[in-house]
Amino acid sequence: MPSDTPEQQQQQQQQQPPHPDDDLDVLAADDAAEEFADDDNDMAMDSDDDQELLLANDAIAYFDEPQDSLFAIAQHPAHPSLVAVGGSADSINALCWTLPAGEVLVSGGLDGRVRAWKADVSPAAGLGMTLLGEAQEVEEVNWIAACPSPDSPNTIALGANDGSVWVYTIDPSDPANPLQIVQSYFLHTGGCTAGTWTPDGRLLATVSEDGTLYVWDVWGAAAARGIVDSNGQTAVALSPEDQRFAVEGGLYSVAVDPKATFVAVGGAGGAIKIVSLPRLGNTTSSSQQNKSPSGVADATTGGQILASLHTQTDGVETLAITLAQTTPATVLLAAGSVDGSICVYDATRRFAVRRHIVGAHEEHSVVRVDFVKNSWLLTSCGMDGVVRRWDLRGSAGAGAQAAGGAAGASDGGLVKEWKGHRGDGEGGGVLGFVQGETGERVVTAGDDGVSLVFEA
Repeated sequence: MPSDTPEQQQQQQQQQPPHPDDDLDVLAADDAAEEFADDDNDMAMDSDDDQELLLANDAIAYFDEPQDSLFAIAQHPAHPSLVAVGGSADSINALCWTLPAGEVLVSGGLDGRVRAWKADVSPAAGLGMTLLGEAQEVEEVNWIAACPSPDSPNTIALGANDGSVWVYTIDPSDPANPLQIVQSYFLHTGGCTAGTWTPDGRLLATVSEDGTLYVWDVWGAAAARGIVDSNGQTAVALSPEDQRFAVEGGLYSVAVDPKATFVAVGGAGGAIKIVSLPRLGNTTSSSQQNKSPSGVADATTGGQILASLHTQTDGVETLAITLAQTTPATVLLAAGSVDGSICVYDATRRFAVRRHIVGAHEEHSVVRVDFVKNSWLLTSCGMDGVVRRWDLRGSAGAGAQAAGGAAGASDGGLVKEWKGHRGDGEGGGVLGFVQGETGERVVTAGDDGVSLVFEA
């Protein structure tokens, strides 16, 4: 990671927020090592002999000022050693830096408040955070995602517990109205549990506890090509009314492949559905991309159910997709489950199972999986308090299933694991991590109120 970042471990925002019990911290990861004591690697916990294994700490640095569970973590897109974490009394459970330059840090909480800070980063002055403003349209914010479109800078989407979806653009130059509502959607009837943009930022895919998937035409790109649904808002709309798509218990995770050809959604009971996305192209003409008279979805309009996958036994809480650099390129889909397993599918081979790592995090839930960009390396964290990295190269197919324990780690392609958080039901677990584009340094958010820094 770059070393030319501010020499401050932590900087409070320059303008004191109206709710001082919020716990939002911006960490300068490179500087944390200055506070790390080589002779005191363990974290405070009981001295009982049964706890010895939990004293292992592989971190090169740590941050422990928040003193409460950390539910969210976000890494600055231009200065990767700047990492924000959030938690505390008002339970900040969603964070993101806006794209493309990380000009604004946005938080969302279980109190429904969305808050935006202007970030000023300079080698001479360090990091300055200025509160721009806040908005509150919902009771609880579940997630926030930054729009990657260069045509829509400083734009974010969020999903709420009432099922609503909101798109804001943050304008730091407008002190009277810094958070400007671009769109709001109300088709989900259950909590909106996850959302993600397509890589070009033209479409937004969201899922809900009610089992619905909507791909929102936020900027009108699909409508301009005549492939928007009859509701005038979505390019793809699927619900449990279509029995092929029905997932009893709802949907909780979503991911879009790097080429924006399909969206994967994960839900209760280990179910995963793969759905095609519309091909918008680069032209504004809709004459060649209109829907067929019958209204049946095709390769142009999207909405086809390409695959129904069901390898794991419990809810799929996290999904990740990579375009591994091979000839030809290989597209891999990784799914982390409440049953403690990770399953990896090969999208270039009709979503065949490439690796099923049973007990990847023992019997504890897998919280997050994420690929090192354009690689075969997958990083995962779980409620066991451990972060692990897997190399997914090698044989595919049913024979690639790995059991739990040491044998499972070896067969599953485990190349590294990092410990330091409490876990195993001891009031801990890793609730999130960031790893930059290279994966050389991993920074975590712990349920034990600690953020650890690991070197790969």
